[in-house]
Amino acid sequence: MRDPYTVLGVSRSVSEKDLKSAYRKLAKANHPDQNQSDPKAQAKFAEISAAYDFLTDTDKKAAYDRGEIDAEGNPKFAGFSGGRRGPGAQPGGFSAEDILKEFMSGFGGAQQARGGRGTGAGGWDPFTGSMGGGAAGARPGGSLKGDDANVTLAVSLEDAHKGGSVPLRLPTNKVVNVKLPEKVEDGQQIRLKGQGMPSHVGGDPGDALVTVKFERHRHFRRDGADLRVDVPITLYEAVLGGKVRVPTLDGSAELTLPANINTAKALRLKGKGLHGNGDLYASLRIVLPDSGDPDLEGLMRFWRDQKPYKVRD
Repeated sequence: MRDPYTVLGVSRSVSEKDLKSAYRKLAKANHPDQNQSDPKAQAKFAEISAAYDFLTDTDKKAAYDRGEIDAEGNPKFAGFSGGRRGPGAQPGGFSAEDILKEFMSGFGGAQQARGGRGTGAGGWDPFTGSMGGGAAGARPGGSLKGDDANVTLAVSLEDAHKGGSVPLRLPTNKVVNVKLPEKVEDGQQIRLKGQGMPSHVGGDPGDALVTVKFERHRHFRRDGADLRVDVPITLYEAVLGGKVRVPTLDGSAELTLPANINTAKALRLKGKGLHGNGDLYASLRIVLPDSGDPDLEGLMRFWRDQKPYKVRD
């Protein structure tokens, strides 16, 4: 991953509020649903989500700002190349594997440095700090598993409702499609086996622990499984009644307005909430013409003078 501050376009001194604001703005502009003609939209969106996850992890952000880890979350060691020694390594520099081999030379040599336990029964095990036996988190052969990676997955209400897969960029910079569980909930965690951080001693990679976060919707407000939506209507629709189209997660639906409808009460569309478990409540909002209308004003004066009524105490 690129520098997360650069990805989100923020400074290192950014506040939590401004960081969240920058993420929401970029996530909305680059969401794959809004950029279906852009083949790179999924990768852009995943990179933005990964950068936000990285900078909202207090420990990772602090370590990155101190120069202790890179944007992938991998440690930086002064004098080390970060892997096997290569042409760019400093003279006398060692890779993590070289150091581990040297450390393990007194406990069975290079075989143990690669994760082996040695063959001596009852020998000292530097991984467990005990005599003999296996180690928790080690696979057969003794190699320690990599760390699990905690990632947040931004999910639209439409994707949560319909299911399917959502693209996600992992801290390892790999993009995967996450299959959403049926009737997924906000805050639900999904485990992706083997998609976490690599092991530094030759073991299996860790898992990715993906936390689902529902995105804020431009129309709907969540109330548990119920959804609420504002529906604009004209003055004459409120007085005379009629039929209006209302957005739902399954597409638009037709709503019948009775005559003389009181807009203080929401109308319910049963079973049109999230996952079909809840309902959709439509709150009607009377919208007057943009510009004043002399006839409407005259009618209202007549009504006020000849047919007044009270709506407030």
